[in-house]
Amino acid sequence: MATTATRPRITVRRVVFTLVLLTVTALLFWVPFEGLFAASAEWPDPVRPIAGIVFAGAAIAMIVLFTQRNSDRAARISQFLLGFVWIAFVWTLITDVLRLALAIGGVENPFRSRLIAVLLAGIIVTVTVYGVYEAMRVPRVKRQDVTIPRLDPAFDGLTVAVITDTHYGAINRAKWSRGMVEAVNGLGADVAVHVGDIADGTADQRLEQATPLGDVDTEHRFYITGNHEYYSNAQGWIDLMTRLGWKALHNEHVVLERGDARLVFAGIDDITADHSGEPGHAADLALALRGTSGSDPVVLLAHQPSEIRKAVEAGVDLQLSGHTHGGQIWPFHYLVRLQQPVVAGLSRHSDRTQLYTSRGAGFWGPPMRVFAPSEITLLTLKAS
Repeated sequence: MATTATRPRITVRRVVFTLVLLTVTALLFWVPFEGLFAASAEWPDPVRPIAGIVFAGAAIAMIVLFTQRNSDRAARISQFLLGFVWIAFVWTLITDVLRLALAIGGVENPFRSRLIAVLLAGIIVTVTVYGVYEAMRVPRVKRQDVTIPRLDPAFDGLTVAVITDTHYGAINRAKWSRGMVEAVNGLGADVAVHVGDIADGTADQRLEQATPLGDVDTEHRFYITGNHEYYSNAQGWIDLMTRLGWKALHNEHVVLERGDARLVFAGIDDITADHSGEPGHAADLALALRGTSGSDPVVLLAHQPSEIRKAVEAGVDLQLSGHTHGGQIWPFHYLVRLQQPVVAGLSRHSDRTQLYTSRGAGFWGPPMRVFAPSEITLLTLKAS
């Protein structure tokens, strides 16, 4: 008996998602097209039609390439296009303000539109080049003192090198990874932590890029999963980091001791683990802190800043997070702020609990960072 292939089920949600995706993509490309090639600029006849074809082709190519999830080459092109068009879209809207001011000032077309187009093209190219440079360079070191009132003086001055959001991916950054590790080792930190989103892809796919992490030279090295690990076999990443000499804090803790003084480093799975289907993975702060004393100061590794509410309830002293990338490409941080309580830096959330949110070392998607520089953070813990 012949069998028939099962067709993908078309749902209302899928139709709505597709329509929204196409609408957003069309706007992202149409707005800068009109800014650069407005009819009022009266460019020679072939210019506007040819530009329209190029922009439409780029929009279609970006969508098609995004569907090729197993191709690093497709990812590199589509992600660059996304970053480029986002920059073009934002700065077109900004130069539209100048366009209006010139119109009010009596500057006529086609000169007005041509002036804006030339200025806009220069800005787009400059910001794109700057963004790629900022994304691809080895992160600068950001130093931050954190006073923890309950910290025993024996731990005063303890240094913690914070790495997060390395996002090893379609662009091979093995050399970048080695440079980052050299920068970390140059800090002479007591503790190194990687606060998740180590890569986009499985541990086998990104092995070359991740392997230099095994050369981080600190007495203690702790790692937790981020949401991106749960898109590509989180347990595989835990296994690899363990082989590289990192202690995976999989809803567990480690106690550092200096004489009678104690300092707890605890870590939890990312909150997306709860619905990932990965066996044995789910964010569980109570489990991570089980067996600690109420008098122990606690440094908690939690990938997303949104976990700070649970940290406050549990009496955690300091939470270390990443995830936000500081917004990565300005002004995207305004959208990040809708989901997360903090975008970057040190913040206080109760009399006891503080949060440090790193902008991260790498980038996700577009290989660009605009006004959101990457960082390796060196925290120095201070007793009050």
